[in-house]
Amino acid sequence: MTPELVIANARLNGHAEPCDVAVAGGKVVGIEPSIVAEAPRYDARGALLEGGFVDCHIHLDKADILERTTLIEGTLAEAVRETALAKAAFTVEDVYRRAAGVVRLAIGHGTTALRSFVEVDPRVGLRSFEAIKEIKAHFAHAIDIEICAFAQEGLTNEPETESLLVTALQNGADLVGGCPYTDPSPAEHIRRIFALAERFGTSVDFHVDFDLDPEGSDLPAIIAETERLGFGGKVICGHATKLAAFTAPALDDMACRLAAAGIGVVTLPATDLFLLGRDGGSMAPRGLAPLMQLGRLGVRTAVATNNVLNPFTPYGDASLLRMANLFANVAQLGRNLDLERAFWLIGRNPAALLGRRHGVAIGCAADLVLLDASSPGDAVRRIAPILASWKAGAQNQLRA
Repeated sequence: MTPELVIANARLNGHAEPCDVAVAGGKVVGIEPSIVAEAPRYDARGALLEGGFVDCHIHLDKADILERTTLIEGTLAEAVRETALAKAAFTVEDVYRRAAGVVRLAIGHGTTALRSFVEVDPRVGLRSFEAIKEIKAHFAHAIDIEICAFAQEGLTNEPETESLLVTALQNGADLVGGCPYTDPSPAEHIRRIFALAERFGTSVDFHVDFDLDPEGSDLPAIIAETERLGFGGKVICGHATKLAAFTAPALDDMACRLAAAGIGVVTLPATDLFLLGRDGGSMAPRGLAPLMQLGRLGVRTAVATNNVLNPFTPYGDASLLRMANLFANVAQLGRNLDLERAFWLIGRNPAALLGRRHGVAIGCAADLVLLDASSPGDAVRRIAPILASWKAGAQNQLRA
């Protein structure tokens, strides 16, 4: 195929010398030491070229609402309560404006795909969902957005939510998500979310086990439904912070069960560190799912943003590389190999969790990011600057 673009002199992981990368039809079609073609050339000047970052867990609908809420306790219960009050006043225009700001930041930080949870319930109805559908369409030139219709406040306690989830799934939602720890009947909540996914042929994504008590995990119920319905590879569990409190034998056992069931685990460092461990006294725990141990036992893992500027996370800029750096710091990663693995937690790994082919390889989508770094590990160590990014071979230029 005749190249439409050549990214020249790019450093590629696994290649000793810089390469030229040819792009045509939105895909990578050639990788050679030198490619001569009558096509536009972008000189990478030896910078690191990688597959674009993938944020597999973010809440665009409730970003940037910090000034509308009261933050005193810094607890999960307060965050849920304050956000529930705030979202009753959300409008389509309001959600669109705030979400657009975060999406622009994400694109600027090299993200080329994301999955956004969108809450539907009696407070907000489908207003946030309608806004994020507009966001998805408007920014399609620069980023792929999946919409997860999400039951944040429970199901059995709010029956109206289930019909709203159905409407969202009938009208453009890509998948369904649940939050069993906010439901008085977590097992029934899990069952109903799976039933909706089975009915509409979608994946499922749960917020689960968001505390540091090793008892009472909802993971066994999710594993059981995953295996019963044959949903391996279609289930992700976000947070899962109870795993940080498991004994070593219990963690190994749960990791093997998750890996066998094909369930992914995503940690959200900024949120999990901010909300958890406040009652731990002078030796407060870190409160992050132990991804490195899980990964060694075959669990598919990733790091993601979660929230930006709200009671769940009162800071943030949608930079996944910053999240990888934060995770590496808290997980005490220092070896180059481990820092490289931290880099894959925001690109290769989440892409696989979302069923996306990813990377700088012939046949892959030319969704690429160019970093001022010598290696993936170096990029994590220094939170390397983003020099450029491309979506389907088109260089990202933000538009209003």
